[in-house]
Amino acid sequence: MVLTMNDRPDAFPQAMASLLAQRDVGLRVVIVGNGVEPDPDQVPAGVRTVTLPVNEGIPAGRNAGADALAGPGCGEFIFFFDNDAVLPAPDVLARLVAEARRHPEAAYIQPRIADPDTGVTMRRWVPRLRAGDARRAGTITIMAEGVVLIRRADYEQAGGWPGHFFLFHEGIDLSWRLWDLGRTGWYTPSVVIHHPATNPARHANFHRLVARNRAWLAYRRLPAPLIPIYLATWTLLSIVRIRSRASLSTWFSGLREGLKGGHGQRRPMSWATVLRLTRAGRPPII
Repeated sequence: MVLTMNDRPDAFPQAMASLLAQRDVGLRVVIVGNGVEPDPDQVPAGVRTVTLPVNEGIPAGRNAGADALAGPGCGEFIFFFDNDAVLPAPDVLARLVAEARRHPEAAYIQPRIADPDTGVTMRRWVPRLRAGDARRAGTITIMAEGVVLIRRADYEQAGGWPGHFFLFHEGIDLSWRLWDLGRTGWYTPSVVIHHPATNPARHANFHRLVARNRAWLAYRRLPAPLIPIYLATWTLLSIVRIRSRASLSTWFSGLREGLKGGHGQRRPMSWATVLRLTRAGRPPII
């Protein structure tokens, strides 16, 4: 499933070509135009398209694509794929599926993301706290949403992505729900996907949405005693990390927005899940 806003005329065809070149897997591909009709010159033959009248955000767009692929013959897995990423070899998806077979307890399989020019894997792409060694495989409790393989049955049972998040932290929400179902995630750094090393702060609403969605995430998924701990932890980290006074002011504006409500249905994880996440190396307070 691939999202587009028709704003990557060079990268998008490369992404699609690498996807359709995959071997030893059965593919059904859908392109979701988020507020646009996908450019017909960039839609390969046999690929389905879905057009959303307005840009509903990345998680809502992913949900629309997954819904379009549902039904008979929908397949065991869903692969969510950024339209500026590239699968550097024709066996990437087959290897991800093989990893899923080796780890039946894992609801999702996360490959290693690397910049195509430098080979560097940014710390934010490594889905665990100890991110210094990007080549260490293991169980993970969050995900890098843009390139991830998820078992469809688990995805549907968890309820999909939180569409109203628009952008940022939707992968934590989905990961926590999958863990609350008794499942896990698995990071397989031997399978590499290329993605340019970009700064997420390039998005105009970065600081506001990051803070708002932290509050929403806490209210949606955490037991009540952990909510203030989680929010206090991220407030302190943000004060330390954000150097610009204007950006920090925007961050606090987003936090206030999130605290006012709008998070959606509250379904906190069980304390057993809190313990499992903690044992896996990432207690749900950071």
